[in-house]
Amino acid sequence: MTRIYNFAAGPSVMPQAILEQARDEMLDWQGRGLSILEMPFTGDDFKSIAGEAESDLRDLLDIPGNYRVLFMHGGATAQLSLVPMNLLGDKKTAATAAYADLGYWSRRAIDEAKRYCDVTLASSGKTLGYTDIPPPEDWKTDLGDAAYCHITSNETADGLELNWHPETGDVPLVADMTSNFLTRPINVSEFGLIYAGAQKNIGPAGLCLVLIRDDLLDRAHPMTPKVFQYGIQAENHSRYNTPLTYGIYLAGLVFRWIKDQGGMAAMERASREKSGLLYDLIDSSNGFYHCKIANEARSRVNVCFHLGEPALEAEFIREAGENGLFHLSGHKRIGGLRASLYNAMPHESAVALAYFMADFSARHG
Repeated sequence: MTRIYNFAAGPSVMPQAILEQARDEMLDWQGRGLSILEMPFTGDDFKSIAGEAESDLRDLLDIPGNYRVLFMHGGATAQLSLVPMNLLGDKKTAATAAYADLGYWSRRAIDEAKRYCDVTLASSGKTLGYTDIPPPEDWKTDLGDAAYCHITSNETADGLELNWHPETGDVPLVADMTSNFLTRPINVSEFGLIYAGAQKNIGPAGLCLVLIRDDLLDRAHPMTPKVFQYGIQAENHSRYNTPLTYGIYLAGLVFRWIKDQGGMAAMERASREKSGLLYDLIDSSNGFYHCKIANEARSRVNVCFHLGEPALEAEFIREAGENGLFHLSGHKRIGGLRASLYNAMPHESAVALAYFMADFSARHG
């Protein structure tokens, strides 16, 4: 069977070598005569799988010893609630959190946080039409008694990426890195908490990685279910309840694959090359294609663009499918077109899409 080029925003494409390994180990993991799906999460075999996955992730990001790695349920969307539920509990006065409003997923996070606390805006891209990120000097620097400051490092639906992070002083910086996690080196120690759904650059949907500093583990509101309390999951090595065993197994394979490819530097280099190929074609198309996002804010992993003649977009999608290029529709709330170029997307996929785009514009321009 010929595999297609899958530009879906998630669940994303996974490395073929990993899919083949998972296939081969599905019925018999390492000669144990047992599938991962049947493996007790309290047994030594699964503990070794989870332990190796965490160790490889720590190596990739050079995670300091005073940070816990949690494998959580519910994807990143669950964390929109779990972050305030876990970080507001120690506030003695009316709870407040700061959020940066940079795009669709920032607004989703803000709307959810308002259910638990007062929200103050550290920054907003609304006046820019969410086509650019406000410069550092326009961000609020006095965050008062905010429990934390939340940013979304890559806006998957809009196609913006935050390539720096604000200075928040003593206020812990929290980042949703779902769509650009593991695509570039980061300094984990500059954040209080990082979370990332696995279905973008890791693969399995439903799993969410949480990296949290030790001093933030005991802030959960008393009404937070124990299964969702970061501190309790940390104490139990993400095994307070039955974890997503198969998702953790697949994540571990991906972490090892990234290391074998050259780590974070290699992932960043590849993402810049793939996205640069498409942006260069868009910018040189004399308006046939256009990207409304400011150059310095363009996402490396979600290339969002439009056709100068919107009526052609349906034909673009149809012809792309005939050429093995699938899932190029933009987010349903944003429209347009979108090519997601996560880590496992090979360079040849961007080449194939660029070739098709050039041919399409030549025939329809």
